[in-house]
Formats: sequence, structure tokens, C-alpha cells
Amino acid sequence: MLLYSQMRELGIQPDNFTFPFVLKACGCVKDVKFGVVVHGNLMEFGYESNVVVGNSLIAMYGKCERLDISRLVFDKMPQRNVVSWSSMIGAYVQNGHYEEGVSLFSQMLGEGIRPNRAVILNVMACVYRENEADGVCRVVIDNKLDFDRSVQNAAMVMYARCGRIDIARKFFDGILEKDLVSWSSMIEAYAQADLPLEALELFKQMILQRILLDFVTLLSVIRACSNLASFQQARFIHGFITRRFSKNQIAPETALIDLYVKCGSLVYARKVFDKMQERNIISWSTLISGYGIHGHGREALYLFDQMKASIKPDHIAFLSVLSACSHVGRLNEARDFIERMPTRPEAGVWGALLGACRIHLNVELAEVAAKSLFELDADNSGRYVLLSNIYTSLGKRYDADRVRALMKRRGVRKTAGHTIIEIKNKIYTFVAGDQSNPQTNLIYSELEKIINRIREVGYVPDLNFVLHDVEEEMKEKMLYVHSEKLAIVFGLLNTGPDSVIRIKKNLRVCGDCHTATKFISKVTEREIIVRDAHRFHHFKEGTCSCGDYW
Repeated sequence: MLLYSQMRELGIQPDNFTFPFVLKACGCVKDVKFGVVVHGNLMEFGYESNVVVGNSLIAMYGKCERLDISRLVFDKMPQRNVVSWSSMIGAYVQNGHYEEGVSLFSQMLGEGIRPNRAVILNVMACVYRENEADGVCRVVIDNKLDFDRSVQNAAMVMYARCGRIDIARKFFDGILEKDLVSWSSMIEAYAQADLPLEALELFKQMILQRILLDFVTLLSVIRACSNLASFQQARFIHGFITRRFSKNQIAPETALIDLYVKCGSLVYARKVFDKMQERNIISWSTLISGYGIHGHGREALYLFDQMKASIKPDHIAFLSVLSACSHVGRLNEARDFIERMPTRPEAGVWGALLGACRIHLNVELAEVAAKSLFELDADNSGRYVLLSNIYTSLGKRYDADRVRALMKRRGVRKTAGHTIIEIKNKIYTFVAGDQSNPQTNLIYSELEKIINRIREVGYVPDLNFVLHDVEEEMKEKMLYVHSEKLAIVFGLLNTGPDSVIRIKKNLRVCGDCHTATKFISKVTEREIIVRDAHRFHHFKEGTCSCGDYW
């Protein structure tokens, strides 16, 4: 760009070879102002009708997030070639306008333009529906375009994005000479699909194949470990990073902090944080949030004060400290904090406040938070269920039913609950009333004994956490077979008397299971750590680290 300016000052006239290069430079640094000047120059010298220059303009404006001008240039081109269509579809991809990209691809085919490999790669990045993915693959075959490694990689990612992880795996298996992108993309696909065991198995195969890893792949593996919440796997990944990569890398070190937080070990998370020679806003926010979800609100607030001395907080940091406030039940402070926030509160902020309202049964503030959430995060079933439970706990059945009816009208379905537990490096999954485990009879027999024991020391079933249109006796039976209780009993049966039981629930742990687990930790003298969708609960000797605020 500097050379171009010097060239113009010397009075040397640019030509159709000059403009594509300088426009590409503008796109690289996203300098749209300079790009507009160059656009004016090329019109001055009569190159606006040149197809190569026009294609460069489309790409430049797309990279500078001026999609409207990209499309204007495209529509005004007197002649277009396949690169023109590819550039415009690519601009849609870069700006997240995927449906428009697919629509333009269909228009291109309708005009009889034969796609090339670049067009196919761009449109594959736009597809989010399985039928569209099938259509693109048919075009590849009909036009005798080879499914080379790059196209196979793109097809794999496309089908994974469409929710067809099985087809994605078929493409992966079909690649004879897999490169780093092939392995990384499939591992990330498994992590995104919440299939952490499959992701980690593929990672181990990748190591055996002696494929050189990069940080992108590593972060996908860490994400998979976080989903699994396995402390043993976290230690393995940490050791691998220490052996294979140099120290003082912010991204993987921050990811490790998050991993240890989600695996229930604040001690190791803090060790990684303290050893970091350089920290950014995400490093601080991750540990602050970690203290909050483990019930250490005071430490979270203290760390927030330390952070402010070196880094200006952003909306992520504000959300982290707000969540910490809600975890220790400081509802009024949380509300004041939201009102003073320099940025517009987003779904995570209101979600933290709604969770705190459930603790205090503050229905007025809950309704305020829920109203914003139903606008910002309308498809999240957990928000509706939480507000409905608040109404139910206060005996407001009509209002609870009204929220459930709103869910139904909007087509929002409640996520099915399940709990996982790791025993001897093997993962076991339980759902409510589960009968699939080989030890089912033993589990239910032991469960009945434990329920009797905890009732003797004060446990009373909370019937608010089951449907209200069934008989009282049936309500109790439904409570007893929640997935959390089944997993805990399975853990008691299959681990030593001194070992900690660790389980993970994909939803917020129900109030009755929370109470029951406190009593179970007391009568069995076992420490039980529960990670739910919202936070960690450390149960020991009849108490929970959250102080019953979650």
C-alpha cells in the first residue's frame, strides 16, 4: 500500500495488473478507506469493467466487512467468470451470511456456470442442512470434480456441521493420506458434537501416526477433555503439552486452566495460572469464573480486584465476576452490578441472575431476567424450566404452566437429562429410571438401602421437583431414580471407601438430588463432587461447597 502511494506520487499510472495486488493488500489489513481510494483510482483509469479487477474488489470489500458493496460490485459487473461467483460466495462465508451463499450457488448453477474447486470449497463452508450438503456433493460428482483431500476435508466439516457425524467419519476414513487438517477437523467435529471419548481416541491414534500437532488441534482435544470432565485425562493432556510444546504460550495455558476448572481441580488450575509469565483478559476471567462455579466467591472477587490493577475488564470479565456474585447469593450486588455495567447485558449475565433468583425465590427479579432471556436466548430450554421451577416452588402452578405452554408454542424442547461417571478409565451414562447397566439390580437394591438410611437422619423428598399431576407415592419413586442418584450409587458400589466420587450432569442438578447427596455424603462418609451445567458442588460430611446457593 505504501509502494502504491509512492507510485502515484511519482505520476506512474497503475494498470490492471497493479490493482488486484493493492486491493488484496487492503483486504489483508482490512483498510476499507484506502480500498475506497484505490476503487476511485481504478474507475478514473477505466478499469471498473475488468473482470479480474472486479473480482479483487469483491474479495477486498468482503474481507473489510462491507458485504453490501461487494454485492453491488458483483451485480454491476458486465462480465463474470467462475472466480467472480467464487469470490462473492467467499465474501458471504467470511461475513456469516451462509444462506445467501447457498442461494447464490444455486443461482450460479441455474445460469449454467460450471463450478470449480474453489467454488465448491466456499459453498461447503456455507451449508448447515443435510439436504443442501447432499446437493453439493452431487454437483461435485456431476461435474466430475475430484474429491481430493481438501474437498474431502471440507465435506467432512460440512456434514459434521449438519449433525451427521457418521457421514463425516466416512469421509475421514476415506482419506488415504490424511493431513493435519483432516485429523484436527474430525477431532473438533467430535468435540463439538459432545462425543469426547471419540475425540480422545482419535487424538491417541494421531499420536501413534506421529502427526505433528498444532495449537488448533490441541485446543480441540482440551475442549473434548473439558466435556468429559475427566481429571485423569486432563493430567494426561497436561503432560503431553509439557513434553511437546514450549512454555509461555497463553492460549494452551489458558485452556488448561479452564480444563482443570471443569475437571474439578482448582488447585491445578491455580498452579497453571501462577506459572504463567504472561496473562491476558481471558486468563484472568477463566480463573475468576472457576472460583465462582466452585463456590469460592470471595476469592473470585479478590482476584477481580487484582486483575483491575493490570488489565481493564471487558464484558467477559464482568460476566465472570457477576456469576461469582450469584454463586455466593449476593443478589442485590449482582443486580447493582448489572445496572452499572458499561456494556449491554447479554444472555450469560441474565442467566446468572435468573439462577440466583431461584435460590432466593425472588420471583419479581426472576421475571425481569427471564424477559430479557426469552428475547436473547429464546431456544434455550433451561431458561424456561428454571422460571417454571421458581413458580412451582412458590406454589404458583398457573404461572408455571403458562411458562411451559410458552415453551411448547415456540417449539422449544427440554433437553433430556443424563449423568456420567468415570470408573477405571471407562465412562458410564445414566438417565432417569435407567435399566441398561449390567449392575441394574444391584444398583436399585443398594439405592433403596441408602434412601432408607438418609431418611433416618433427616432427608425428606422435595416433591416440587416432579410433575404435579401424579400421585404422591409415584412422585417419591420418580425422585429416587433420578440419574444423579443412580450414578452416585454406582460409584459407591465400584470404588474404594477412600476414593472421591465424581459425576457430571448435563443439566442443572435438581434440588432434591442436591439435598439427598448431602445426606449420602454424611451417611457413607464419602466425598462426592458433582459438576452440573451451571457449577461444581463438593459434598462432604453432609454439606456442600455451594452453601445451597446454585
